[in-house]
Amino acid sequence: MLAKRIQNLHPYVPGEQPKDREYIKLNANENPYPPHKSVAEALSKAALASTAKIGLYPDPDSNELRSAIADMLNSTGGVFYTSDVSGQKCSPSSRDKIPFEVTPDMIFCGNGSDEVLSFVFYTFFDGDRPLVMPEFTYSFYPVYCGYYGIPMCTVPLKSDWQLDKDAMLSAANKTDSAIIFANPNAPTGISIPRDEVRKMIEKAPKDKVFIVDEAYCDFGGESCIPLLAEFKNLVIVRTFSKSLSFAGMRLGYVVASPELVKSIFMVKNSFNHFPVDFMAQTAGIASCKAAYYYAENSRKIVEQRESFTKFLRDRGFFVIDSKTNFVFAKKDGLTGESIYQAVKKEGILIRHFSTKGIEDFVRITIGTEEQMDALKKIMGNL
Repeated sequence: MLAKRIQNLHPYVPGEQPKDREYIKLNANENPYPPHKSVAEALSKAALASTAKIGLYPDPDSNELRSAIADMLNSTGGVFYTSDVSGQKCSPSSRDKIPFEVTPDMIFCGNGSDEVLSFVFYTFFDGDRPLVMPEFTYSFYPVYCGYYGIPMCTVPLKSDWQLDKDAMLSAANKTDSAIIFANPNAPTGISIPRDEVRKMIEKAPKDKVFIVDEAYCDFGGESCIPLLAEFKNLVIVRTFSKSLSFAGMRLGYVVASPELVKSIFMVKNSFNHFPVDFMAQTAGIASCKAAYYYAENSRKIVEQRESFTKFLRDRGFFVIDSKTNFVFAKKDGLTGESIYQAVKKEGILIRHFSTKGIEDFVRITIGTEEQMDALKKIMGNL
């Protein structure tokens, strides 16, 4: 009764969603701060004053939302943490200023970055050659490879957990393949500077797309959006879930050349003409207009990340330098499973991966100061 293709599916496993008790959730890289109050106000107004629109199909192309995203990127440079905030306005830092205007036709929106990634995989990758990716990266990439029948070439990380850029390029050029990775990477948290990504794209196959997933860029990475002026094969995937406190509503987007965006729209319109609903578009627009608020929250998270990293290192933990809203840590003599269980017993959830090679690590989302203080009391005794 079942199609043969599902035999090779290995579904993504999300962070634990508790049902038996209340936990402090530091296991899914969600933002601990609520959306800006204007988001709830916009949703309430839309639900009450625009009730009829809920019964109608939304704008299939999310035009107003795409304009709002473009404005947000131009005003922040694509990195909340480094943007300059003055009152309720943002301006990009000199480091992140985009050398052109991001326009709405460079944006594609979807129902979360996972759906956006699905459209990207279908649009640009075939089953006739492997997709090159790091061995340890966002675990949905292998899931989509299985879903679409795309072979993989996974390249081990270096001994210091950095991406092995030369090995990835060698693999891609050997088979004329596309490359995908998260920058900053997950679950390690390491970020590659923009200039290093530029050098990679220069040496990668020119007739294949080069995908950079910037889900965590707002917490201190360097966005590759400025590189779109130089490379027409660059595709950048981003999300509202992390820095924009939107994990519960689902909204992701692509930034790329208008030509590549048109191709993704063709795939979307062949699958689901209306992926971003009216309420998500409404909330997304309001979020973009409050960029200053999310920039401030990103700074709070980075401050807590650095404080928590020092706390763990002072107590014998090995912690990889992170540019994300989480840390990846381990301690000699302790298994990742034992750390996870000890913390869970005290009412806090963190993430443990059983994957060989990283099984001794735990991934800890950075929460509020109060949440991190509660975690410190537990982990300080491990």
